[in-house]
Amino acid sequence: MSVTNKKSRLHYVSGFLLIIGWVGFAQASPRFSPQEIERGAYVAKVGDCIACHTAPGGKPFAGGLPMPLPMGTIYSSNITPDPTDGIGKYTFEDFDRAVRKGVAPGGKYLYPAMPYPSYAKVTPEDMKALYAYFMQGVKPVAQPDKPPTMIWPLTLRWPLAIWKWMYASDDHAYQPDPKQGAQWNRGAYLVEGLGHCGACHTPRGIGMQEKALSASGADGSLFLSGAKVENWYASNLRGNGVGGLGGWSVADIVQLLKTGRNSTGAAMGSMTEVIHHSSQHWTDADLEAVAIYLKSLPADPNKPRAPQPVAPAPQPDLHSVGSLAYAQHCALCHQNDGEGAAGVFPAMASNPTVESRDALNLIHVILAGGQTAEVKGIHQFTMPAFASVLSDQQVADIATFVRSGWGNSGAAVSASEVAKVRADIAKTH
Repeated sequence: MSVTNKKSRLHYVSGFLLIIGWVGFAQASPRFSPQEIERGAYVAKVGDCIACHTAPGGKPFAGGLPMPLPMGTIYSSNITPDPTDGIGKYTFEDFDRAVRKGVAPGGKYLYPAMPYPSYAKVTPEDMKALYAYFMQGVKPVAQPDKPPTMIWPLTLRWPLAIWKWMYASDDHAYQPDPKQGAQWNRGAYLVEGLGHCGACHTPRGIGMQEKALSASGADGSLFLSGAKVENWYASNLRGNGVGGLGGWSVADIVQLLKTGRNSTGAAMGSMTEVIHHSSQHWTDADLEAVAIYLKSLPADPNKPRAPQPVAPAPQPDLHSVGSLAYAQHCALCHQNDGEGAAGVFPAMASNPTVESRDALNLIHVILAGGQTAEVKGIHQFTMPAFASVLSDQQVADIATFVRSGWGNSGAAVSASEVAKVRADIAKTH
C-alpha cells in the first residue's frame, strides 16, 4: 500500500470516528427548543435561583455565596453547565434528584439551605424547562465550589439523609386541590413550591426544619406565620390584621411584589433582593394568583388580631420623649401625621411592619437603614442609618412612639431589645 493510500485511509477513519463522536455527544447532550429554554428562564426567575447561586461581584450561577449557619459557613454551588466545576454532566434525572430531592450525583446529600423541601413540589414540566435553561441558556463558568468551614464531623453528609427522612420525605410534585379554582391552585403552587416563600416566612424547629410546608395539616397554621432570618423578621403573610396581611387587598400584595412598595409600606432587607431578582419579573397573572392564595390563609391564632375600631383613633402623645425624637429625625420623610408620602416614604400609621408583634425590623431599619428594592423604571430610596446618631434608649423611644401612635397597637420597645439588635448587626458587618 502506498503512503498516499495509508494517509487517505487514516483521514477516512479519523473522519468516521469524529462523526461517531459527534453523534454520541449530540445524543448525550440533547438540544432544546428556544421556547423550552425561555420557559426555563422564567421558572428560574420564579425560583430565584440566582440569588443564592451568585456571589457578590461573581458570575451568574457560579456559586460561592457564603451562608452563615450556627455550626459554620457553607457556600452555594456552581450550577452553570461547566462539565468540570458545574452541572454540565448532569442528566435530567441527576438534575431532578438534586433540585427536588436534595441528593447530588454520587449520593451526596445537599444541605437544606437548598430549599428542596419546597422544590419537591415543582412539576415535571417545569423541571424539564429548568434543565433546558441551565444546560443551554446559562454560560458555563470554570469555578470550583468552596468547601464549608465547619469542623469535622459536621462536614459529614450522611446525617443529612436522616434529616431528610425526618423532615422532607414527601417529594411528590404539587397536586391541585379540586375544591379550589385554577387561579388559587397556581398561587399555592408558586408559594409552596417554586417561590419557596416558607423558607423565610415559616418558623423553624429544633432541627432547623420548617415547621410546616403548606397551610394544610396539623401544623398548617404555622405556615408563613413569620420567622427571624438574617437579623430581620420575615413577616407574617397570613390574615392577621396586626402584623399580617389582613388589611391588605390583592392589589396591595401585587404592588409590593412588583415594585417593592405600596401605600402601606416598603420591602426591606432580604426581601428587596427577592423583588429585584425574582418577583418583579413575574407575570401579572402569577402575581395575582399568589395574592389570591395568600389572602385565603386564615389568621395565625397565635398572633394578635386587629383591635376593635375606636372612633376617633387615639392620637399619639406629642409631648413624649419618643415623639420629640421622631419629630427631629423621622417626620421630614414620614410626616408628623405618620402618613408618609405615597409611593415614596412608607406610612407609619397602620404599617404591618411597625405593628408587628416582633419589633425587629423596625429597630433594624432605624439602626442600619436600608434601600428599597431595585426595580426597573422605579427610583430607589434610601433610609439613612441612625446607629451612630441615636442611643439604644432613643431608638427604643422612637420605636415605642410609632408603634403606639395614630391607632397602632404595637407593644413598647426596650433599650435592651435595641442593644441586642445593634450587637447582632455589628456581627454581620
